Amino acid sequence: MEFSEAKNKFVQTWGALGSQWGINKTMAQIHALLMVAPEPLSMEDVMEELQISRGNASMNLRALMDWGIVYKEYKQGERKEFFTAEKDLDELAVKIAQERSKREIKPALKVLKDVSTAVKENKSAEAKHFTEQTTKLYDFVLKADNMLEKATEMKDNWLGSLILKIMR
Repeated sequence: MEFSEAKNKFVQTWGALGSQWGINKTMAQIHALLMVAPEPLSMEDVMEELQISRGNASMNLRALMDWGIVYKEYKQGERKEFFTAEKDLDELAVKIAQERSKREIKPALKVLKDVSTAVKENKSAEAKHFTEQTTKLYDFVLKADNMLEKATEMKDNWLGSLILKIMR
């Protein structure tokens, strides 16, 4: 397989996977392109490589920067902005986990908390069952979120780093 064919296959596959993970295809393709680029790319490079509009590239680059997995870089003597992706895969995983928790898990926890405490006045069997189940679900999701937070914090302490190195 030629290099350009392999690179294109990777970018397209990463894009398809991204849409299954809850981000749009183009955002994932831009991330893939920047992740494998040896040097930072300009917006024009991204637009040309993926055959996308300036607006689409700009919007998705901004979203990737909001996630904390793409950074702007400036080159001396250049007026263009250049972009690079987080190359440290451990750091990338931590940032994605934190962002997904903030965008998905925390709002779900709030809703579960609200609905599990909202029907306390209603003494029907159905309301009691609803409250029990939503409380159990809240407790489960909260434990999962706490485990995720602990796992992402592990990278920052020496013992956690040692355990991660041993696991590789």
